[in-house]
Amino acid sequence: MEPIEEAEDILVRIAYEVSVPHEEKLSEIMERICAAIAVAEDLAPSEVSITVVDEETIQAYNNTYRMIDAPTDVLSFSMLETTEEEIEFETLYDRQMLGDLIICWEKTERQALEYGHSVERELAFLTAHGMFHLLGYDHQIPDEEAAMMRKQEEVLTALGFVR
Repeated sequence: MEPIEEAEDILVRIAYEVSVPHEEKLSEIMERICAAIAVAEDLAPSEVSITVVDEETIQAYNNTYRMIDAPTDVLSFSMLETTEEEIEFETLYDRQMLGDLIICWEKTERQALEYGHSVERELAFLTAHGMFHLLGYDHQIPDEEAAMMRKQEEVLTALGFVR
């Protein structure tokens, strides 16, 4: 597949399981972040799914998949990383399925207040953070964390989402 040349080459499917203000504006932010990362990472035409949920729902996912019985801000389920037991999915319509992001709306609002920036900036950060996890970036060791944080900040700054 050819690398993405334009933002339209990434399909971002967004679902809200919780009521949020200015849903259209927030969807546009998440789409812009995903598109910028797709271009920066030179991805082939891709697709990502994002679901915005409440704390109870994300806590259930966190408990089921990470064995942590507490809410978190964002979870990433990459389709690019598979174990021997998992099936590899075929690409449909010449798009690579990157995976799913689950973002907690209450945590987004609370963290924006806590960090002293807008909800839009926090949502942009969580989207970028989750996207980089889908692409295999991690922050378990200091060098990896520094690289991931640098990439996140580059994208956020380029799109005007500064602290």
